[in-house]
Amino acid sequence: MATEEELFANIDALLEEEPQLPPPAERARLRQAAGITQARLATALKTTTQTVKNYENGRSEPKSPRLEAYQRLLNGWAAKYPAPGTAPALTPAPEVAPPRAPEIFTGPSEPETEIPAPIEAPPAPVAPERPTTRPATSRPATSRRPAAKKAANPTVDPRFPHGPLAVLDGDGSAYGVDGIVLDCPATTVPELVEWTLRESGLGAAKLNRYGKDSDPLIVLTAAAAVNLGLPERLEGHEQRRSLRLPQDHPVVKQVTKAKWQLTQRGFGPWARVYRTAQGRERQCVQLAILSWDALDERSWPGVAEMEPADIARVLGVYAQRVLTPRGSTAVSGLELMTALRPPTKPERDEETGNWVSAYNPGSLGTEPMDPAPPEATAEHPVVVNSGWTGGFLNEEAYQWVRSVDTLTDEECTLPFALGLDLNTAFLAAAARLVVGLSAPDHFHNVKFNPKIPGSWLVDLSHIELDPRLPSPFTPDGTRPTGPAWYQTHTIAYAQELGHDVHPIEAYLRRDTGAYLDPWHDRLKNAYVDTLADLGVTKDLDDRQFLTAMEQHKQADPALAAVLAAIKATVKGGVGKLRERPQGKNYKAGERWPALDRPTWRPDIRAAVISKARVNMHRKLNNMAKMTGLYPLAVLSDCVVYPAPSDSPLDFLPYAASGKPKPGAFRLGPTPGLAKLEGVQSMLWAVDLMEKGLNPARHIKGGDAVMDEGE
Repeated sequence: MATEEELFANIDALLEEEPQLPPPAERARLRQAAGITQARLATALKTTTQTVKNYENGRSEPKSPRLEAYQRLLNGWAAKYPAPGTAPALTPAPEVAPPRAPEIFTGPSEPETEIPAPIEAPPAPVAPERPTTRPATSRPATSRRPAAKKAANPTVDPRFPHGPLAVLDGDGSAYGVDGIVLDCPATTVPELVEWTLRESGLGAAKLNRYGKDSDPLIVLTAAAAVNLGLPERLEGHEQRRSLRLPQDHPVVKQVTKAKWQLTQRGFGPWARVYRTAQGRERQCVQLAILSWDALDERSWPGVAEMEPADIARVLGVYAQRVLTPRGSTAVSGLELMTALRPPTKPERDEETGNWVSAYNPGSLGTEPMDPAPPEATAEHPVVVNSGWTGGFLNEEAYQWVRSVDTLTDEECTLPFALGLDLNTAFLAAAARLVVGLSAPDHFHNVKFNPKIPGSWLVDLSHIELDPRLPSPFTPDGTRPTGPAWYQTHTIAYAQELGHDVHPIEAYLRRDTGAYLDPWHDRLKNAYVDTLADLGVTKDLDDRQFLTAMEQHKQADPALAAVLAAIKATVKGGVGKLRERPQGKNYKAGERWPALDRPTWRPDIRAAVISKARVNMHRKLNNMAKMTGLYPLAVLSDCVVYPAPSDSPLDFLPYAASGKPKPGAFRLGPTPGLAKLEGVQSMLWAVDLMEKGLNPARHIKGGDAVMDEGE
């Protein structure tokens, strides 16, 4: 039988526990019964209205001393306004799962620099880790997950129970995916990094067996940044990429004193804080500061202004479907390529029996590769040091406007100009695209082979072209005037049109592969799945598709922002393959940082754009054959046609069965299919054409016409 001393000890232990609050719904009921608004309660608790909303919907819980004050208030209300048919009582809070430390891997890396994968044995099953505990002097990281919310991830990695990222607000609440909220006690950046790695349970599993897990991401609101000693804004720099804290800033000194390091890009909008790898252990945290414009409005429309929980939802869906953001969408697009095609894999040495790092077939390897001179840019050391004057590849997207002299009376009397936009045209072009994996070899008088990726010097000026269509060989749609360098797909299309080609010179690659295939597949699924969540599914007929596309952005602004970010990831990732030098102090012939990564591959960029432009011309040509219609203008993946009505259903080619004819433009939600971009009057389009402006640039924006150079 228990003694009195034992019973009193147990009671004292219970009294020392944290106050327990009623369920979120009961908190809201009590406040409403008392006739108090959320704003008035927020003032009394010295917090924000949004925080009170979070208390009442279960997204977050108060912390001391606000916790005790809130409980006292609720106890008073419960005594005055008991629930109908019940005595006033407090329901215990749900049990909180213990925190779990994320598995840590090797090697910090710049957002734009690939680091070889660590030498390690092939993956083996990982035994469950024991929950970590915090020192007795600090409060444990707790997770508050509403039961009614649907998980953003279909499965939860046991090593990362709280998802890939969190958005830290000024009150210490770290909002994660699936509506969870963690309590973060950190008051300095080093403390935040330690908490993230040791206690938060944040991170994401690698996308390839030979890759590495994603570093946890902490997004800081303006209030959180200020609480950590960071300035609310960074100003005084001409270029956004140069935004960073000075080396003598107190926060940078704190990081250094705690024996953490920053990457060469310093402490900017996207900062990586790490310690040098020790064996297989990786210690690296990615930080993103919202008030420093980490989430560019063009790629993440409206996200920076959302509430922290909604920001976490947007970034969490992107992380699940693409990868944890590691910088701009362009940086993330490039890093996704490496995450899906790691440069190395572990391989056992036959002589020593040890595991060594070996080349992973199909990847770009670990070493940067100089391009052939015609594939480079004019300022590249390969060009400057060799004195190359032989010209360059000009494989760019279309910017073409048809001459008004070629318009017929019949076309001019049509009432509408209608714009069609191809869904993620560059992504569609990346499908099953064979690119070079090795260094280029130089050839003269070589026979053209459409299966070999490379750059060819060919004269296509003799080919007769319809002036109502852009030339497939030049970005501005004009006829070539003599020999020029072209990527393989452009020359292959000339053959497809029935013309003889006789290369004068070529730079070709012997080792080839479909390097971008997994990148294409993952981004395609992300795009299609996000559109489907917005109500635009594959099973819709064309009329239903057009209706759904008119409404999809209003269906869920958060998911609409994810969709915009996915599209920006595609274009930005392709663009990063030929990143140019930055800064006004750069001098031609000097190497710039992007050249030191294996993914600086202008030839792969040229292959994607060449194939996309060829795909566009093939559709334009087939449309002319099937319907007799010719475009007014093309801008990248958007084409404008004269049309008899404001609906594409009235001029796109359909078979007698009602199905779209293959080969021309088709409506649909997958990459390469088309959607309606905008409708204006034919008079509006002709007026722009006469001014030398491109209707495809402005078809969506109505009367807001800018100069083409803007």
